[in-house]
Amino acid sequence: MKPNLRPANPSFSSGPCAKRPGWNLEALKNALLGRSHRAKPGRAKLKEVVDRSRAILGIPNNYRVAIVPASDTGAVEMALWSLLGARGCDVLAWEVFGEGWVTDIVKQLKLKDVRTLTAPYGELPDLKQVDFDHDVVFTWNGTTSGVRVPNADWIKADREGLTICDATSAAFAQALDWAKLDVVTFSWQKALGGEAAHGMLILSPRAVARLESYTPPWPMPKIFRMTKGGKLIDGIFTGETINTPSMLCVEDYLDALNWAKSVGGLKGLIARADANTKVLSDWVAKTPWVEFLATDPAIRSNTSVCLKVVDPAITVLSADAQAAFAKALTAAVEKEGAGYDLGHYRDAPPGLRIWCGATVEARDVEALTHWLDWAFAEAKAALAKAA
Repeated sequence: MKPNLRPANPSFSSGPCAKRPGWNLEALKNALLGRSHRAKPGRAKLKEVVDRSRAILGIPNNYRVAIVPASDTGAVEMALWSLLGARGCDVLAWEVFGEGWVTDIVKQLKLKDVRTLTAPYGELPDLKQVDFDHDVVFTWNGTTSGVRVPNADWIKADREGLTICDATSAAFAQALDWAKLDVVTFSWQKALGGEAAHGMLILSPRAVARLESYTPPWPMPKIFRMTKGGKLIDGIFTGETINTPSMLCVEDYLDALNWAKSVGGLKGLIARADANTKVLSDWVAKTPWVEFLATDPAIRSNTSVCLKVVDPAITVLSADAQAAFAKALTAAVEKEGAGYDLGHYRDAPPGLRIWCGATVEARDVEALTHWLDWAFAEAKAALAKAA
């Protein structure tokens, strides 16, 4: 039977993610529009972004925090192009974004001393094989595979190299061990449902020391430059952005940070994401046609939850046919207005990807599961009829 109850907010995209509960345009009424971001009020807003991000995430006081262009991708690129090349590099990849950093390091920067540690979708590389005499580049949470590192215990405290962590779908939903991380990046569009095009770059004292002691041999675009005369450009890390940010997006992110504080800060955000994921876990446990892509619960994401269809009538189909089935399933739910953007990432195995970050409500996840069951039955019946 077709369910009667739809999610109050059917947005389950993994980026841009759902806005915080109760959001409306009134939240932007104090946006500093038509004013320079370099004017005193503009600088104050941008510094507030830095300070409140630090407070919610528990970023150490001696770490530097910057607002940078081009979302999380821009932040990661700034780190790679500015810091790598001083020593060997280990780069970890178990989904598409990690693979993207491999491409940058191997094919664009053309570093010679590089080790690539990979794993298929749903798994992690062998973390014990990482060489911490090298710089290490990895994603904390694989957005397209639903796989995260379980913790930072595998990272050496006395490492020689830097750890460069893409944390865009982990920040505000998972606990980051700052002492083990030298560079951390994320974007506003992810876990707090902010708007796109703005990234955050966080540097440890060790990363700053590298910037001030090492000059890469390649040309550096203006938007990547963080030093002048061998010294860190301090203003970048106090809200003086390299390029012009959207003050409308700034206001929206400040609203999201205010909401995050109201639900208990980082602990409250993690608890909400965990509760959302538990709804899916309970549903998967009693639903024979679906399973997590990540079979090990210890490495299973609580934000970008990836699922696969395991019904025998579907798994015997070709890969293209399985992808078509998953597309038909998600299209049926979307047509009913019961869930949007549920499809797997284009390079990932066929299935579902459901965002369960803190801005999503558990009752909406629960309502969605009933629509997924209905859509699966409809799609399977259509497949049988076509046969």
